[in-house]
Amino acid sequence: MGRGVLLTSNLPQLQNLIKRDPTAYKEEFLQQWNHYNSIRQIFQINPDENAQHFRELVAFIAQVSQCYPKETVDFPSQLSTLLLESYGTLSPDTRRSLVQNLVMLRNKDVITSITLLQTLFPLLPKTTSSTLRGFIRKTILSDIRTANLRTKNHKLNRAVQAMLFGMVERGMDGEVVGDKGKLKAAAGPGHNGEEAMWAIVLTKELWRKGIWNDAKTVSIIALGCFHPVVKVQSASLHFFLGSDDEKEDSDDEEEDLPNVRALQHRREINKKTRSGDKKLQKMAKSVKSKRKKRADAITANFPAIQLLNDPQTFGEKLYDILNKYDKRFSLDHKILLMQLLSRVMGGHKLCVLGFYTYIMKYLVYHQLRIPAILVALAQSVHDFTPPDALTPVVRKLAQEFVHPGVGSEVIAAGINAIREVCRRQPWSMEEDLLGDLIEYRKSRDKAVTAAARGLLQLFREVNPGMLKRRERGKEAAMGIVKGSQPLPFGHSAQAAVDIEGLLLLEDHLKKLREEDGVVSGEEEEDDAAAWEGWDVESDSDAESSDGWVSVDSDSDNDVEISDSEDEDGNLKRKKKGKSKRMAAEEDADKDEDMEADKEETAEEAVQRISSLATSKILTPADFALINDLRVKAATEAVERGGGSGTKRKLAMLESQRKILANGDTSLAETFVSEEDILGPRKKTKADYAERVASIEKGREGREKYGSLKGKKNKAMPSSSTNREKARNKPIMMIIASGAVKGKKKASLRQKQRKLRAHIDKAKKAYH
Repeated sequence: MGRGVLLTSNLPQLQNLIKRDPTAYKEEFLQQWNHYNSIRQIFQINPDENAQHFRELVAFIAQVSQCYPKETVDFPSQLSTLLLESYGTLSPDTRRSLVQNLVMLRNKDVITSITLLQTLFPLLPKTTSSTLRGFIRKTILSDIRTANLRTKNHKLNRAVQAMLFGMVERGMDGEVVGDKGKLKAAAGPGHNGEEAMWAIVLTKELWRKGIWNDAKTVSIIALGCFHPVVKVQSASLHFFLGSDDEKEDSDDEEEDLPNVRALQHRREINKKTRSGDKKLQKMAKSVKSKRKKRADAITANFPAIQLLNDPQTFGEKLYDILNKYDKRFSLDHKILLMQLLSRVMGGHKLCVLGFYTYIMKYLVYHQLRIPAILVALAQSVHDFTPPDALTPVVRKLAQEFVHPGVGSEVIAAGINAIREVCRRQPWSMEEDLLGDLIEYRKSRDKAVTAAARGLLQLFREVNPGMLKRRERGKEAAMGIVKGSQPLPFGHSAQAAVDIEGLLLLEDHLKKLREEDGVVSGEEEEDDAAAWEGWDVESDSDAESSDGWVSVDSDSDNDVEISDSEDEDGNLKRKKKGKSKRMAAEEDADKDEDMEADKEETAEEAVQRISSLATSKILTPADFALINDLRVKAATEAVERGGGSGTKRKLAMLESQRKILANGDTSLAETFVSEEDILGPRKKTKADYAERVASIEKGREGREKYGSLKGKKNKAMPSSSTNREKARNKPIMMIIASGAVKGKKKASLRQKQRKLRAHIDKAKKAYH
């Protein structure tokens, strides 16, 4: 066979030779390159002609293009142009071949990731093949993940995010179609929003895998919340609400992991070898690492709602869509919008006052999905919400849900909803209404009683002055006697001075520093720690002496305090000769001195906390340590006999620590659930249909009821044999049978014949 015949008829062999020695076979490659250009021009005119030969040439050039980069510099752009401009006229095999060759060029670093993604992104909405669509999606996600594996590739991320923004923005000018009514039926195929939908799906997948977790990613999906196509809106809303059920489409990480317990059980049964033990240990280790990686990838680093850019504008736009297109959306979609708007309002403490006017028309007990609507109402309230906007809502809830004409579950849901609203804004409650609602604690229904008691306990804590004297409780009554009153709306007790629990951290660090000094001696002392100690001492000396001398009024007060202390000391020696009135005055002076000392220690504590906060950058580990120290201090306070308030504080701290330990930083844990609104419910008695359904469900996967005697191993159903029946006869029937009586009456000769026949038969059975 000649060389030319070999090269023209066997491209794989030429490909092998070129990879071994590119320089020697450059002429043969140029011949095939010119042949490819001519075939490509013919193929653009008539895609059905020589399609198989064209695919073979494209695969050949893609394999050897890295050997001749100058000659094939236009090859990737030619494939991209052919895919983007002539995609509809290409056959499915040609499309798949061109895409695979482009991916191969990326794997060989012939083209960049941006070039590949610029070609693949427009193909997703166009392709109708599920296989090719899945391949393109997997390629896009794996390429972005590989680029961000070690460090963030900001250049690629910015370029891809810009493309995704463009895909979403291109459909924003359309009319809002909605998911019900005439507009949905009249909407043509151009209103499906496939391009924007793919942009949202890919962005959500990249967020879920932990590849992207910045504010730009959230901005792409936030833009999708205002898209005119409902399914794009719904996908974006589900992302923020954390209710995605789309994990069945995950790519390379969705393979089933081996069952370690089954492998261990098999290992116990099979032959024991050292190599088998090593393989089992290696398998268990790899499964554990894969599960950890998957968990780290799924857990988001930052909650998406907290990363919203300009949440006030975002919330107002959501309300505008909800109010303007109310009749075009179904109830389920409107509830999604309400839930997201309420979470944004509660998370960022926003005031979208029109939302409360809008939601009042849905606050009736016979409304479908009313628990979800009540949850959205409660989540939207915060301590900055004006009480004037909430008072009509609370009054409407009481009028519609809490009256004798409805069931106990409705009353419990209404009182629980009012309690959740008042927990966030207590000033929205009216005193007369509160008295009427609290009377329901005498109800016979458990759920209603629990709801009314919860409302009563809430106002004992936040504003006991609205309760009657006999309903306030011991602690609240003592607080009112002492003069403690809740602050009106818009007032704050004092400015934020420190971080709660920072004093505990400072004491803990000081104790550790002292222990380290005792253990290691004074041989190697930390210079920074010594300098901080010197600073603290100098500050304390300055406060005790020079800091007060420079101010005249303070110095006079100091002199007076010191004189009063001396007089107290002299009065102690002459205590027996004084009257009761003088003793009472002396006790009052002592109390004042003790209060002054407490104030001074409190001021010193504040100064210590502020100095630690300004001299040390607190890390996440420090905040975790603060939480542990707060839990420890609360536990000690409960053990010393603290009241119910101390126990509630301990329970709250433990729940916060549990949330942080699980790594669940999503806002879903901090918001209200439907169970909080419905309250405890007793299980209702099932009706006939439910009982029959439960019985049928229990019969699934079991054999049919009835006797299986004589039918287990037979193809045709039949009864049992006579031998089987005789085996199960009662003993008294067998004794009275003719066969048994005949055996008893048999002669010796008859018994010998039977025995001989049995022996002969047994001998013949073995031959």
